[in-house]
Amino acid sequence: MVREKFFYIDKKKYLMAWLLITACFALWGFANNVTTPMVNAFSKIFCISTAEASLVPVVFNLGYFCLAFPAAMFIQKYSYKLGVIVGLGLYALGALAFIPARMIGDFYPFLMVYFILTCGLSFLETACNPYIYTLGSKRFAIQRLNATQAFNALGSVVGMLVAIDVHSHLTPVESHLRQRLPLQQFESIKDSDLGILIQPYIFIGAIVIIMLVLVALMKMPKNMDIHTKQGTMNTLKNLLRQKPYREGVIAEFFYIGAQVCCWTFIIQYGTRVFTAEGMTEQAAEVLSQKYNAIALIFFAAGRFVCASLMRYFPASRILSTLAIIGCATILGIILFSDRNGVYCLVIVSACLSLMFPTIYGIALLDVPVENIKIAGAGLIMAILGGSFFPLIQALIIQQRVSILGLPSTNVSFIIPLLCLGVIVWYGHRSYVRYHIVSDDGESPSTALSVI
Repeated sequence: MVREKFFYIDKKKYLMAWLLITACFALWGFANNVTTPMVNAFSKIFCISTAEASLVPVVFNLGYFCLAFPAAMFIQKYSYKLGVIVGLGLYALGALAFIPARMIGDFYPFLMVYFILTCGLSFLETACNPYIYTLGSKRFAIQRLNATQAFNALGSVVGMLVAIDVHSHLTPVESHLRQRLPLQQFESIKDSDLGILIQPYIFIGAIVIIMLVLVALMKMPKNMDIHTKQGTMNTLKNLLRQKPYREGVIAEFFYIGAQVCCWTFIIQYGTRVFTAEGMTEQAAEVLSQKYNAIALIFFAAGRFVCASLMRYFPASRILSTLAIIGCATILGIILFSDRNGVYCLVIVSACLSLMFPTIYGIALLDVPVENIKIAGAGLIMAILGGSFFPLIQALIIQQRVSILGLPSTNVSFIIPLLCLGVIVWYGHRSYVRYHIVSDDGESPSTALSVI
């Protein structure tokens, strides 16, 4: 076997497949992070509450949950390539469906469109993550996945920059003033703002169609398409008996909750801080978005850095260390009521950077290669955490819950703090399992020392 030289890929013939699949990682990173800030945009455009607007990430992540297992069954029966093609097709359909949703002009059709779009993303992630994981030796699977996921983060940065541009072009009428406008004027402003909001989705929909054609024409290596002979339900039962896998699914659920909470409510947090300094609401929102973009740059850089650090330190130890630092920064978010809290929100993204691919990789360590497609679906279904925790955080903000005189936006970050606490536990458990003693009481395998 040729030693991995480029992103831990075994053979040069895999390079083109890696490049195209990596582009898919960037595409869903764009979709995730052009959408996350839209909670605030929808709240303003439709004059709805933060809790109601938070249905955007709820529905967005629900699509992942609902389609992950059907996607795994489809990929199990056919191939990774067909799974990617179906995912790109649903992605494009959802993106272009923003046009009729804008014509209807109501909030709830947009939720349906987001659901369709994320059904496509669910297919993509269920196919692409295990494909990259198996595109080389298992010893370097976590590093390979982290390195590839770094390009997902770059797509996220682009998505966030586009979201900033969208917010800066919305009609500069503050939320409380919009509610007092005559109906005709309100509808005119709403239609104009929705026209601005849907533009990036139409643009990315066209790019996704081009990518779909390229993937359809490409010959992808098929040696990773190993099909289980146990049957789907038996495979699933066997997976659920494995403690490392079960704990990995739980950890992903809480990690996604922390990530979506931090990136969704940085807008509300920053807007409160900056308006207290004397800024207008729209200027405060745009500046908050810029800080969110900086946070994502930290996130992207963190994935490249962490992939390199894994050559020297166990992945599980890096995971628990960054989770502890993340908890400390979230405490700063809660306790500071000025820009220092915003700075902490930026720093926490660097701590989040390696978590998804690292948890994903550790959870699959003891899974036979023929079961990885089904196992990967369970980990993608855990993205449901992004639907569950933001809604709780939004309710805390909406109910103006205050502790020790702290603003409700600050108090609400107790939710991602608890989520990262679970990651500290998981990282430590994984380190003990693979470095100190295995579940059967024996010494851990030296082949897994990189973990």
